[in-house]
Amino acid sequence: MTELLDFTGRKALVTGAASGIGAACARLLAERGAAQLVLTDLDGDGLAVLELPCEVVRVAGDVGDPQLWKELAGPLAGLDHAVINAGIASGAPIEECGFAEWRRVMAVNLDGAFLSLQAAMRAIEGPGSVVVTASVSGMKAEPGTAAYGASKAALIQLARVAAKEGAPRRLRVNAVAPGGVDTPIWDQAPFFRELVDEHGGDRDAALAAMAKMATPLGRYARSDETAAQIGFLLSDAAATVTGAVLVADGGYSL
Repeated sequence: MTELLDFTGRKALVTGAASGIGAACARLLAERGAAQLVLTDLDGDGLAVLELPCEVVRVAGDVGDPQLWKELAGPLAGLDHAVINAGIASGAPIEECGFAEWRRVMAVNLDGAFLSLQAAMRAIEGPGSVVVTASVSGMKAEPGTAAYGASKAALIQLARVAAKEGAPRRLRVNAVAPGGVDTPIWDQAPFFRELVDEHGGDRDAALAAMAKMATPLGRYARSDETAAQIGFLLSDAAATVTGAVLVADGGYSL
């Protein structure tokens, strides 16, 4: 199995690579032998401090900006793999969610993912693989998750369509649907900030309490664990897997 998780000599794109799951994916690919990584994120400073043992092209920019992908057409040439991961959080009941907030979420989580996926599919000429970071929120309804959940549900379907279109040239496209993962995206959610306040400012305690209440396994995932799942789907170990959604939510959706 180990040899099938080898990315020696491969070239990969990772969006949202400055922190969390994206940074963990970049580290995994580099440690598994990737020759070159193209990393994008709005957080240019976060990209700059990411130390990796391979050639790295770092691009600070908005994945929802079509111009970014025009400029990256050259650097993406010869691409083998892509992790479509950039995303933002949001939380508000439908009746209270302003249209500007709805569009803000869609601009990154769906428009940005579409543009990223489109660029990756154009750049991968032969066999290759793509994984999109969806969410169990795209599969299970919860109050206050309309914009975020709808964006992730659409992303799952987008990945399935891409899998069908890419199959003739052995381009595999899959999605991973995590539940809670300990990443900075939680800090964007108002309800989580309130929970941290209730725990006296202790972020770890707030996250642990929420995980124990929400998941049968009683814990959320670490970024490196989710990256390992993405790495499997990208790798030759998953050579016959396409159009699949790997639900990794600690049992939350049961």
